[in-house]
Amino acid sequence: MPVFRPDTGGETPPFLRAGKGSEHVRDCSNRERARAAATFLLASIVLPPFVAGPALAQQAEPAPALDLQLNAAEPSEKGCRLTFVVTNNLGGDLARAAFELALFNKDGVVDRLTVLDFRDMPQGKTKVSRFDLSGANCDNISRVLINQVTECQGKGIEANACMLNLKPETKTSIVFGL
Repeated sequence: MPVFRPDTGGETPPFLRAGKGSEHVRDCSNRERARAAATFLLASIVLPPFVAGPALAQQAEPAPALDLQLNAAEPSEKGCRLTFVVTNNLGGDLARAAFELALFNKDGVVDRLTVLDFRDMPQGKTKVSRFDLSGANCDNISRVLINQVTECQGKGIEANACMLNLKPETKTSIVFGL
């Protein structure tokens, strides 16, 4: 890469000359300038990985999460079938996970409380689970509230990890969340 320097006619440029009131500034030899430039260049190449390294390492590790998506609500022979897509990224296998849900009708009144047992959830695996709610009409469900976690068991998984790291979302017109 070419370096462009102003033509100074062999004189030291004014901004490098010591002047009145600048006793601490002195003329630098070409060797000193080259050494300073090399030191700066070396520092700008070597230091960034050490400075940015810890920040990049923190970004690389995703936060623990239990993604729970209400994917579909459709009529079934028994009533209303809710389909969920769940992904366990808590850092370990879940031997069992179950949630108490509150179903609200179109008037905003709690229609029922029910517990859905998702059973085992391997770490990093996406799983689809379906639940038939007997006597429920899908068209009358306006909201599904995750009221509490009734089971959250797994080796190395704390009992409150499922609720603390729960990330609910919906692909339906039904409001779904905490």
